[in-house]
This record gives sequence, structure tokens and C-alpha cells, in this order.
Amino acid sequence: MSGRRITAGLAGAPESVDLVVVGLGVTGAGVALDAAARGLRVLAVDAWDLAWGTSRFSSKLVHGGLRYLASGQVGVAHESAVERGVLMETTAPHLTRPVPTVVPLAAGVSRSVGALARGGLLAGDLLRRAAGTSADTLPGPRRLTAAETRRLVPGLRAEALRGSLLGWDGQLEDDARLVTTLARTAAGLGAAVHTRARVLSASATEVALRDELTGATTTVRTRAVVNAAGVWAGSVADEVRLRPSRGTHLVLRGDALPGLDVVVYAPVPGGANRFVLVLPQPDGRVYVGLTDEPVDGPVPDVATPTEVEIGFLLDVVAASFSRPVRRSDVVGAYAGLRPLLDGGDPGDPTADLSRRHAVLTGRSGVVTIVGGKLTTYRRMAEDAVDAAVAGAGLAAGPCVTRTLPLAGALPRPELAARISRAATPGHARLLRRFGADADLVLDTAATATGLPEPDLVAPVDPAVPVTLAELVFGVTHEGAADADDLLDRRTRVGLVPADRVLAEPAAERALTLTAARS
Repeated sequence: MSGRRITAGLAGAPESVDLVVVGLGVTGAGVALDAAARGLRVLAVDAWDLAWGTSRFSSKLVHGGLRYLASGQVGVAHESAVERGVLMETTAPHLTRPVPTVVPLAAGVSRSVGALARGGLLAGDLLRRAAGTSADTLPGPRRLTAAETRRLVPGLRAEALRGSLLGWDGQLEDDARLVTTLARTAAGLGAAVHTRARVLSASATEVALRDELTGATTTVRTRAVVNAAGVWAGSVADEVRLRPSRGTHLVLRGDALPGLDVVVYAPVPGGANRFVLVLPQPDGRVYVGLTDEPVDGPVPDVATPTEVEIGFLLDVVAASFSRPVRRSDVVGAYAGLRPLLDGGDPGDPTADLSRRHAVLTGRSGVVTIVGGKLTTYRRMAEDAVDAAVAGAGLAAGPCVTRTLPLAGALPRPELAARISRAATPGHARLLRRFGADADLVLDTAATATGLPEPDLVAPVDPAVPVTLAELVFGVTHEGAADADDLLDRRTRVGLVPADRVLAEPAAERALTLTAARS
């Protein structure tokens, strides 16, 4: 049972497995990979698609836990630093990169807050050392003069700028790309990964499923179930109580803040140790985020940013940058819901709830994993599989995901060398997003379509750098069932609605070409 591909719908799904995983966000995909790597027979399902929920709506960072130090969550901060190092140096160096971060010491940042921020960076560097992450990967922090700061971040307001604090963190090529790569790696180890497969009911011994493409239902026998449905975990295990919070980001074009290639922590005016992140992306966009707002009532399929949140983020950025950033500069916005475990006073702000994850075993025997964050997905998956194995008495090997490279993994220096030699921007993009599997993506697309390589690596539109090759591979190997899967999750074009319109013909072409030659 090896070399599987991700499938939309339940066609070909096994009838009996050792473990069913519910949910294919970063945690669920990580659970599927961990369990498959231990030798278990795994079925992983999602009612919608890979990275449908919170996992595709992050800041695209792998954090070292600095903000958790500030709130006294030392254990979470250390765990974050360890897992950041694992991602950047072992499992996914091709999908991560070091990124400089700058905290401007401007008029709105008092000397006491500046000293607190500097202490936090130094403590974060101690965490980096304790985690064993090399200084070659993440250099230590230092103070910059005002002149150095203006050269590094030319768009900052110069008035009363005393300098800045320079630190380093990890940045993802894309969060949904990480999820998809985890799922591909799990499938390569034998896991059956199926999207558009909705759980109707679940116990520790059987799971009733409905194929959302055909409407057909089936029941799968299993020895254990891990519920990794995120903010929807309560619909699988009704004893789970969550307090979701909404985190909103804005999407800007690069020319809204020209010359920006470092992450800026823009201080919130009047806030003590509160910042908004301004995050330049590899594709030329800039993300601005994020908020932390409680969500009441039923959990929506996709969260929607509010105009109040958008206005707040714009106001903070406007206070730090000399070029005015207006509502018209916002070309997209997105929001994710954090699956925070409800354990405090109902009146407490969601920002004060712990980001520590929890593994819960319910009355039915279903194991639920909740809380945590994207950076710590691997440890969350390990703990969930440990609980499932122990609870069901499964014969499984030890966890190996700490040293198991994901599909396409390449040492960062080798990847950088290949990108520098890339024949076209399209080739370079495939290397950034697929690493050593870039050739597989091209070969697959050529076989599936019969088109020459130049057609496959050219941008689908002058304004959209996505290639036909990656769209085709999204269908053939990554389970994309329609244009929404391709544009909103496999490539992220949909974060900018105007770009999505331009790319829709190419997505439909990829679907048609693969169907015609299958």
C-alpha cells in the first residue's frame, strides 16, 4: 500500500484501517504522516479539501515563540523554537527561509517598551540556542542605528526614529503548500488521503462517511480515530469545548510599500508590547496582520474579515510608514479561526488563552487534538498518535517525523544554487514551491498534457506568476477537484480576487487537459 496519490471523493478508499484521521489541515496531515511513518494503515479524510480552514489563513511564519515568552508561556515558546528548527533544518528547508524582522524604535515606542522588546529578542535567541538551531540558519539579534534602519526599511517614518531592533524568524513559502506537501508525503508512505469525504459519525471502532462528490455513504472499520478537525472538532466529538478567535490579514501589492523585504513589527499606538506584522512575500505581495477577535455563534465554513479589523490594521501601518496606505491599497483580505481550548473565564480575551495544545480522549474513544499552532503541528501530531496507539493497543513503531524530510526536501544552500541557475522565473517558482520535486511536477505536466515545457512554465497571465505545470500537478497528484481547489489552496491566487479572475481560464484548462488524457 505505497505510492498513493491524494484523491477527491471516496473512490478507492479502504474499508478497514488501523487509524482514521478526521481533518486535513496542518495537524491532520501531520497526524496522517506520523501514523503512516510508524507503519499503521491510515485513512485521512476531510469534508472539503486540504488546508480548507485555519491552516491556509496564517501569517506564513514559523514562529520561534517570542510572543509566548511575553505572556509567560515558556513551555509553548520553547516547543515553538524546537519545532521551528526541525522545519527549517531537517523536514522542510525547501519550504522555509530565514527572514529578518525589524522592531522600529519610533516616537510611539517608549524606552521601557523598547527595552522589553530587546529583552524578548535576547530571550528568543536563548531559546534558539537551546533548541539547537544553528546561527547560520537564524543569526542572533542586534540593535540598528536610525541610519541603518532607514537603509534596511526605506519606507519607515523617519521622524523621531531612534533606531530599531533586528531579529530573525522563519518564513514559509506558503502555509497551504506545507499542508499539501505533508499530505503528499503521507500518501507516499501508504496513507489513503481523501478530500470531499464528510464524517457523519465516528466512534473508536467505525466511521460513517459520505462522498461529497457522489452522495454515496460508507462505513469504515478502524481501531482508532484522531479528530483533527480544528475549529470544527466539536462536530466530531461533542464533548470538546472551544473558544475560536478570528485573526485577520490584509493583502497589499508590493508597490503599496515599495522596497520592503524584511518583516516589520509595527507598534500599535498606545499599546504596551502590541504589534501588527507587515510581511513581504516571495510572490511580491505584502500581508498585514493580525487581529485577535472572539467569535460567537456557529462556526462559519470560511471566516470573513470585518471592516473594523481592516481599518485597525491600516491605521497601525499608517502610523509606521511614510507612504500612506489606504483602503484602496487593500487588494485582498483573509481571516482564520484559531481553535483555542476553552478553559478560562468566559470574559477573558481570546488573546489571553493559552496556545498550548491538548490531547483529549472522549467517551466514544475518539482522540481529539486541539489548540496549538501551525509551527508546532509535528509535535501535536506525535502526541495525538501516541495517545491513539496507547488507547487502542496498536502495534506501531516509534515516531520518526523529527528526522523525516518532507517530499521534495533539499538542503537550503543546494536549493538556492538551483534557483540561481533556473532558466526562467517559472522554473525558479517551481523550485521554491516543490524543491527537488520540481522536475517531477514538470514531467508529470508534460505527460498529462502533451504540451512543451515553455508552455508549462510560463506565467498563466502577465500579472499572475502561477504556472500551468503546478496547476496540472495539483490535479494529478494533489487531489484538486475543481478550480477553487487549484486557485484558493494549491496556489493561493485567490487571496487577490482580481488575480483569481485572470487565472481561472488556466485552472479550467488544467482540469480539461488532465481529464482528456486520463
